[in-house]
Amino acid sequence: MREGMRVCVVGDELVAGLGDARGLGWIGRVMARTTTEDPIFVAELAVPGESTSGLSARWETEAQRRFGPHGDNRLVVGLGAQDLVEGLSLARSRLNLANVLDIASASRVSCFVVGPPPRPDVDSADAAALPALSRAFSDVCRRRHIPYVETHEPLRTHDQWHADVAAGDGRHPGQAGYGLLAWLVLHNGWHTWLGLPSDDG
Repeated sequence: MREGMRVCVVGDELVAGLGDARGLGWIGRVMARTTTEDPIFVAELAVPGESTSGLSARWETEAQRRFGPHGDNRLVVGLGAQDLVEGLSLARSRLNLANVLDIASASRVSCFVVGPPPRPDVDSADAAALPALSRAFSDVCRRRHIPYVETHEPLRTHDQWHADVAAGDGRHPGQAGYGLLAWLVLHNGWHTWLGLPSDDG
């Protein structure tokens, strides 16, 4: 079997699509709009409630088991708000993400990062905290020329996002919310990162 492209997606429960009645999450929706000549192997490696500390400690072992020794290996990092829940400093969060990206780069694994979306309980506790965390993550990626999808700012005042989260468990989106996340990913460099024609539909 040809190795082809292998994409590992690491992150918290948003990577697993928790709360989506269709079970697609944003990854399933993105892949449904990603047309390639050869199939792409996608592994969703989610850990509920994971901070960047946990992610940094485990991603390489799990991803290397799915990557091919001679293939086109890629890593998508889906970030959430758990760092704030656990009281991690911005410096620690930045370092954790930087370590992931630097180790991946050293292994010639191309990276794509999706930032944390709004989360009512975290945003209500400190409205500035999650935007600051997202900016910190964005800066880490910018310094390494790695695509970063900002999701908090576009969804911060988006009525459909907040209604969808409120209709569920109050923390995670449903079908509409994951659709919005997928749209942001698709329109912020996804196809370019994969070396495919852009999809602006």
